[in-house]
Amino acid sequence: MSDPAASQKTDPMAQLMLENLPETVEDMREMLDGFAAMLNGDLPEVGKTHDGVAISGAGSGVTADIVAPQGAGPWPVLVYLHGGGWICGSPESHRKLGYRFAEAGYLVFNIDYRLAPEHPFPAPFDDCVAAIRWVAREAARYGGDPSRLAVGGDSAGGNLAAAAAIALADDPEVRIGAALLIYGVFDFEQVGALDPEMVEANPGMAEAGENLVELMVGSYLGPDRLEALMADPRVSPIHAADRLPPSYVLCGGADGLAAQAEVLAEVLLKARIPHEKRIVENMPHGFAQMEFFPQARESIDQMVAFLGRHLK
Repeated sequence: MSDPAASQKTDPMAQLMLENLPETVEDMREMLDGFAAMLNGDLPEVGKTHDGVAISGAGSGVTADIVAPQGAGPWPVLVYLHGGGWICGSPESHRKLGYRFAEAGYLVFNIDYRLAPEHPFPAPFDDCVAAIRWVAREAARYGGDPSRLAVGGDSAGGNLAAAAAIALADDPEVRIGAALLIYGVFDFEQVGALDPEMVEANPGMAEAGENLVELMVGSYLGPDRLEALMADPRVSPIHAADRLPPSYVLCGGADGLAAQAEVLAEVLLKARIPHEKRIVENMPHGFAQMEFFPQARESIDQMVAFLGRHLK
């Protein structure tokens, strides 16, 4: 008889990875492109869009896709940083998620930062910090209210959103009022730590997990990672999480990163930083984009409500 507890930890994304194990960065990019076509159809109605807007102060070629709500501004602003393991993804792969926040009344800047291994750390982090500063300066041109500014991101983007928010905590020209930290990596020293029950439910995950971690983390931080780098808040924001703004921490219960979400919430609680933590039972990594799960839209609605309470 199967173990019900183990079956609840089965991650369909992990199973798909195991069946189609990406061995190179190009494999990962091709896989995400395939998901993107499936996940970004039937876009919500929004107002104006401005794709590929150049961001001054960031690396060469860094741009933003800007999505404005319907109606008249000024609107609160969300800077969104896509996931993809620091090696793949783009505003196009996360287009529908950005449109959902615009549909809810937020002026969204979906950032196309540089990717590893062509541009390893600190380039993606630096791009995201520069992009947030640029948005704070330029949002009003597009109908945004920079005094009501949030940052958000999923997976690698959750890592970058947390790290950038911490880096800008004392910036006099940028006031980040809230953060959406969606199944993010907050402690690189724990990235390879897999839940034993999840490994039991997904045979072969341990070896596959090690290979995938090295593919992504090795591309971003290099094959020889010094201890000091792993503990740098720009890399592992858990080490300065007491400097985060009010934060919504979201993860799926079947996601190997759920433990990181739990630890982050504990730090926020200890630091008395307003926050909400939601671990959604049985949901896999990436589920907020998977609208065939009712929990995806429910989670987006809850994040919108959280932003509404903190961007006043």
